[in-house]
Amino acid sequence: MKFSDRLKQLRHEAKLSQMGLSNIVDITPAAIGHWEAKRTEPSLDMLCKLADYFGVTTDYLLGRSDKK
Repeated sequence: MKFSDRLKQLRHEAKLSQMGLSNIVDITPAAIGHWEAKRTEPSLDMLCKLADYFGVTTDYLLGRSDKK
């Protein structure tokens, strides 16, 4: 799984819309849409913020590990 798939999966498991997640991590909903559509990737700071929010490692988010 790639980052975009992991992000979408975690967001759905948390029952969050793109708007809901964007409010939590303080970014536009369009940015989350671009990440999930594989158009762009988040900054390192945002990647860490997402990992912290979902309680997973950055390696898990990036698809480098299956261990949360």
